[in-house]
Amino acid sequence: MNALVKADGLGKTFTAKPTTAKRLHLSSLARPSRTADPFWALRNVSFEVARGEMMGIVGANGAGKSTLLRLLGGIGRPTTGTLEMNGRIGALLELGGGFQGDLTGRENAILAAVVAGLLKSEALELLPEIIRFAELENFIDAPIRTYSTGMTMRLAFAVAVHTEPEIMLVDEFLAVGDLAFQAKCNARIAKLREAGCAIVLVSHGMDQIREQCDRALWLRRGEVVACDTAKAVATYYEQEMREESLRRTPETLPLSTASGTPALRKENRFGSMEMEISGVTLRPGPKLTCGAPLAVEIQFQCPATLDSPIFALSITRPDGMICLDTNTRSARIPIPPLHGDGFIQLTIERLDLAAGAYFINVGVFDSNWSHAYDFHWHMYQIFMEGGSAHKGILAPPNQWTMKLA
Repeated sequence: MNALVKADGLGKTFTAKPTTAKRLHLSSLARPSRTADPFWALRNVSFEVARGEMMGIVGANGAGKSTLLRLLGGIGRPTTGTLEMNGRIGALLELGGGFQGDLTGRENAILAAVVAGLLKSEALELLPEIIRFAELENFIDAPIRTYSTGMTMRLAFAVAVHTEPEIMLVDEFLAVGDLAFQAKCNARIAKLREAGCAIVLVSHGMDQIREQCDRALWLRRGEVVACDTAKAVATYYEQEMREESLRRTPETLPLSTASGTPALRKENRFGSMEMEISGVTLRPGPKLTCGAPLAVEIQFQCPATLDSPIFALSITRPDGMICLDTNTRSARIPIPPLHGDGFIQLTIERLDLAAGAYFINVGVFDSNWSHAYDFHWHMYQIFMEGGSAHKGILAPPNQWTMKLA
């Protein structure tokens, strides 16, 4: 295999230390100083990524995915094993994480491109294309602190894919923009792969792993559970989470669910019910015109305090094909510990789906993705009107033009 990335027996340890000076002082008085036992964030991890291949990294929070991605990006050194990175690296460890709030989008784009290894002259030459790709022509000279999260992520992604990396390290890159922009991101990633770029993608979206990746590596508590085809690993991983969710699902579900819908079978609703989705409201309603906005409000009840749950939403066709799959973790929306009743809302600025019927699926999961608290599948239907001149799923704004010689 013509490997651009090669990890052999990779391991990384961290040593637990007191988190404050006060604790450090008290601990030194209480007992003689000694070295704490090391914590293995990664242990004996081996894999290769070939030229033009995309490798997915999956696992629950705390499995070691971020540690692995940072080692691949040159942040820190492995404790054991060897790591070879045979090419120019483009890293998206955190979309927009290196941007400076008081600098404009233009200044941040130039700075990020130079940090990625381009000369300033090269960055300036690429800048118009970066701005067009990010669709920020009207905002590029505004300070980045005035940008929405989506705008910041679009700019960061646009810079990363225009620096011609040979190896690209990405953390949840397709949680960027609307459906039309995501399609453009997919096309750009495909172009990079055709040029021979090796891509390592960390994602919690199993459909993304299936559709985008050739192979996948599953980590659990720092160790490899499986390394196989992307479809196989995604299936194993989903099956484990579903089995754990079903194991925790009460035999008798509450008599009523969201929006007054009668309780359905476990195939349609399952979860531990430690936290319940008590209502789902669609605005402006279940009937939409192609390109119209959609707001989905999820009401919840949380009897006991739960630490940073993850809210997820997907849009699927009746045959189960995923049209959109997003969650608060991949969108980097901080969710505090929750207790009591409340709601959370996802607003899609424009829904560019072709005409037809679709389902909104909603769920809330524990902070480690180990199981669902409450998940509703194919319970809320929407109907898209318009877009009749299109085939397929997307129906973005478009215009035919022709010029005769």
